[in-house]
Amino acid sequence: MLPEPDNRAARLRGRPDSTRFHPPALPLSESPAPPPAQHLLLPHASAMGEPAAAALKALRLPNLEALLAQLAPARQDDGDEYSRTPPHERRLAQLYGWQGEDGRWPFAAHHAAGDGLPGSDQGAWALVTPVHWHVGSDQISLLDPALLNLGEAESRALLEIVRPSFEEVGWRVHWGAPLRWYAQHEGFAGMEAASLERAIGRNLDLWISDHPAARTVRRLQVEAQMLWHGHAVNDAREARRELPVNSFWLSGCGAAQPARPPTGLRVDDRLRAPLLAGEWEAWVAAWAELDAGPIAELRAAADRGEALQLTLCGERHARSWQTAPRGLLQRWFGPKRHDALPVLTEL
Repeated sequence: MLPEPDNRAARLRGRPDSTRFHPPALPLSESPAPPPAQHLLLPHASAMGEPAAAALKALRLPNLEALLAQLAPARQDDGDEYSRTPPHERRLAQLYGWQGEDGRWPFAAHHAAGDGLPGSDQGAWALVTPVHWHVGSDQISLLDPALLNLGEAESRALLEIVRPSFEEVGWRVHWGAPLRWYAQHEGFAGMEAASLERAIGRNLDLWISDHPAARTVRRLQVEAQMLWHGHAVNDAREARRELPVNSFWLSGCGAAQPARPPTGLRVDDRLRAPLLAGEWEAWVAAWAELDAGPIAELRAAADRGEALQLTLCGERHARSWQTAPRGLLQRWFGPKRHDALPVLTEL
């Protein structure tokens, strides 16, 4: 049996802001190689803490171990668990060809373009996510917004309630999807903001920005809480035992930049939900699905001699491997298996 979910916020509580690591925008260099026909990137491939360590030991990943034995290290992106941008977002930003730094990658403008919003290639944007803040005895934490089951009509109604407050401070507000609202303002160009996935399940004191513009965000969060409290939308949600929407999270700030993702890039995020929820048995099961599916396919491509790349992202670091020429012994006897546990533990 795997251990019960841990309180991951407790591990992060109380670390001074001054000790946060800010990774370089473009760390280390990549080994030269032909462009991969396939590049599989896996967020949340590992985590820290005793329950995560026990889950890692329960993994059985024969295809991953066989694949790693055929590949060579290509790139490493080092950070720590206190960076505002998690490793998979840093790696994606680099693959897109963006310029930026920790907490300042323009994912909001990128998602706005994906939602078909006009002008998404101009100006500075922020992603506004409607959320539920859980107030505990000693901290405030943020629940995964996916658990809200927020419908389009509810989402649009809640946005219209706070729109006057947002526009009063100069934000131009757009609706993109039930959990994706957007704001445009020149102040977002240089504003540092923690990724939503850093904040989920953790003490929010660690992740609320100390940027001067963040004071406006905090005031608007308080206003939103008051405007939404007791509103018919939330009353109806609570009547059917759904969590009320009582705040929002701002992330993905930055001036729009063109994204140039490499051909063949695939991001599989099935590990996200169980890891953020601390549901370790489900996380182990999701890893088994990955090993039997996309990773097995990548292994078969490697056996055929195709150029490919694999990137595994944990809570601190991202590591990439790519196709390497086989030695004579490997061609005769095949590669030895590469133990996955140390690789994943170090992420």
